[in-house]
Amino acid sequence: MAWIWLTLAGFLEVVWAIGLKYTDGFSRLWPSVITVAAMLASVYFLALAVRTIPIGTGYAVWTGIGAVGVAILGIILFNEPRDVLRIASILLIVAGIAGLKLVSP
Repeated sequence: MAWIWLTLAGFLEVVWAIGLKYTDGFSRLWPSVITVAAMLASVYFLALAVRTIPIGTGYAVWTGIGAVGVAILGIILFNEPRDVLRIASILLIVAGIAGLKLVSP
């Protein structure tokens, strides 16, 4: 169950990070409410996950899911660069996340 909590926490991290773009410096009400709610929920689910998963692994996977998700959505939603080095770097993060999952309980 801990890995499910961690995955959910990672996806919520993507929601709040992308949400920051839409808050316009927290000057727009509903995007700000959604962003803050996603932040709180993300940290809550991370806390549930690291009851069992080592904190180093949990935190690294959480931030990795967030980094990969935001990088991909940045490409899709905000027309950020799509060059080969950027894609390769994203794949390296994915490999690191998979590696941590393989060596963790």
